Amino acid sequence: MQPIIRVSNLSKTYASGLHALKDVSLDIRAGEIFALLGPNGAGKTTLIGITCGLVRPTSGHVLAGGHDVVRDYRAARRLIGLVPQELTTDAFETVTATVTFSRGLFGKPRDPARIERVLRQLSLWDKRNERIMTLSGGMKRRVMIAKALAHEPQILFLDEPSAGVDVELRRDMWDMVRELRDGGVTIILTTHYIEEAEEMADRIGVINHGELVLVEEKQALMRKLGRKQLTLELPERIDELPHELADGGVELAGGGAELVYTFAAGDEREQITALLRRLDAAGIVFRNLHTQQSSLEDIFVDLVRGARRSDGAGAR
Repeated sequence: MQPIIRVSNLSKTYASGLHALKDVSLDIRAGEIFALLGPNGAGKTTLIGITCGLVRPTSGHVLAGGHDVVRDYRAARRLIGLVPQELTTDAFETVTATVTFSRGLFGKPRDPARIERVLRQLSLWDKRNERIMTLSGGMKRRVMIAKALAHEPQILFLDEPSAGVDVELRRDMWDMVRELRDGGVTIILTTHYIEEAEEMADRIGVINHGELVLVEEKQALMRKLGRKQLTLELPERIDELPHELADGGVELAGGGAELVYTFAAGDEREQITALLRRLDAAGIVFRNLHTQQSSLEDIFVDLVRGARRSDGAGAR
């Protein structure tokens, strides 16, 4: 199946000499929620800007719905809705007026019923006649999403959609994004809230220093790079690890009252069985145990740190 967005060998160097993107290639499937993660300055916003026709690439190309975003800009842009990080709305316009105007910018005929559906979907209908400047930050963010959806795009970019939004509104927004995906809209989001990606995304992409570090199905990523910890509570404190446990991911913790075993997610039964054999050989008994699995945030931090160490090694 042809991807709805195809990024091929994309690079961008700004006049300042900053290499914002370095030979990035990426396919995004129709109807998925794709989360693009990376630290500040990683290249996320540049990649979105090029795809939406706001930034010219230095080399490479992007297809949106089969249309080149540079050579066939108008056709490509009609397929795309963009919610930028910045709240850029006309403060003196009403909610209905600004959303209706956004629809007209794409040459779409007036459709009050469509505008009403979008505003209701975003819980903005009761605010439809209020001026933008009177709204809270969270409501302004919703207006930005309504403007992006007004022309019925097939692709929606959400650049830090939860910035400045309280927890309750964030949860509502997550529900709204899922509804859009279920309705056939492809969602690409960047976020600093790792739990947002963990909650919603079908696939995860990690970008760092302009390079795409990985692209992976979320669940596969959690299995492949996630870690688990098994904590064993001991009935009596011990001063040091027995030699049977000295090698193999076991550490003494809790002032000698706990053993912590760290292992890769997957094949848990085999790894824990091997640990129990080693405990038996060492004459160690325990009275309780519990497990903890690494989160997507842990994986992300490890990936970025790993990329930085590689950069440092290469520089030397």
